[in-house]
Amino acid sequence: MGTYIFRLPDIGEGIAEAEIVAWHVQVGDLVEEDGRLADMMTDKATVEMESPVSGRVISVAGEVGDVVAIGSALVVIETEGEANADVEDAQSPAPVAVEVAAQPVPVPTLTPTPKPETARVEPVQESRAAVPQHAKVLASPAVRQRAKDLGIDLAEVRPSEEGRIRHADLDQFLAYNVQGGYRSAGVERGDEIIKVIGMRRRIAENMAASKRHIPHFSYVEECDVTALEAMREQFNANRGDKPKLTMLPLLITVFCRTLPQFPMLNARYDDEAGVVTRYGAVHLGMAAQTPAGLMVPVIRNAQSLNLWQLAQEIARLAQAAREGTAKSEELSGSTLTVTSLGPLGGVATTPVINRPEVAIIGPNRIVERPMFVKDGMGGERIEKRKLMNISISCDHRVVDGWDAASFIQAVKKLIESPVLLLAD
Repeated sequence: MGTYIFRLPDIGEGIAEAEIVAWHVQVGDLVEEDGRLADMMTDKATVEMESPVSGRVISVAGEVGDVVAIGSALVVIETEGEANADVEDAQSPAPVAVEVAAQPVPVPTLTPTPKPETARVEPVQESRAAVPQHAKVLASPAVRQRAKDLGIDLAEVRPSEEGRIRHADLDQFLAYNVQGGYRSAGVERGDEIIKVIGMRRRIAENMAASKRHIPHFSYVEECDVTALEAMREQFNANRGDKPKLTMLPLLITVFCRTLPQFPMLNARYDDEAGVVTRYGAVHLGMAAQTPAGLMVPVIRNAQSLNLWQLAQEIARLAQAAREGTAKSEELSGSTLTVTSLGPLGGVATTPVINRPEVAIIGPNRIVERPMFVKDGMGGERIEKRKLMNISISCDHRVVDGWDAASFIQAVKKLIESPVLLLAD
């Protein structure tokens, strides 16, 4: 018998350590070559570690939530061959990044977008080739047992690689179908104790830091979006092969058109250095919900994009965030964030600022209500109008209430008279 020490390999430039976010083996388990050992999380990605040998696990590095240094022993495996305790890391196969989770940002309300959802994007599960019902399902015994325990028919799961179903495919199946009403057959839910680790811990830390350091204040105004919605419908009726517009690209255009008058809002505050940087370009953060937690992909130079370009970029970034393929630079560097619950609605929101930014804007649900409107002859009449509340939270250290209110009033003017967007 021999001993194989699997050391945590270098999984990214500048990475000195990684956090254990999931164990797939425990002491005494038999593991096959290429079998899953653990999921390790860095600031840039969650990486799946696979065993380079077959054997029995005789020790593991720690518990979920522990941090392991690069080069340290992660798993020790007893093998049939000769001892190889001094095997260098280079003999271990390169890990595969299965989800990007760079700089998750603490925003409590989201745009409706496990390993790893703004604009609506089809689930990643749908993009895979379906397994024909008559085809033989390829899966390891461990995957088959897990599927059996969960009550999942493997014929319904779409494989990610060469027709072979892996644990990650089961994760994707569960993530997609839980929203469609999937429940494990015959299983009743009991109490759960969930350790706060990985991205969820980073989100918790960032949110706590934002609330601890930033004195928030919020301002909410009601806007009549009837004319803006009519413009959106006209655009969509004549869009040709362009993507269908949601309300978000129109609102982003309104925000970008208004921000030059209020540079204190498109800014970042370094409170340690005592410096506020006001940005000319609008790098707009877009809060998005993903199975791994909240992410904020960034629309670069949003002020320079037209409606169709914004729609395409929103869809692309939302899908990348959900699939875990967003690059590190696409998840950092925002100067202002927009967060929306979309059709989930809400009368008003008080979103948490994406530190070190100084403001966050939250459009709310559109509702129809009767309103008094001028009839053009000095009188008024009652009409059914479409209304939306716009919320903004600001850092009161650098943004005054007058500034926030004035900005939203300027936004309201453009929303209610969208023809003014063409004035320049």
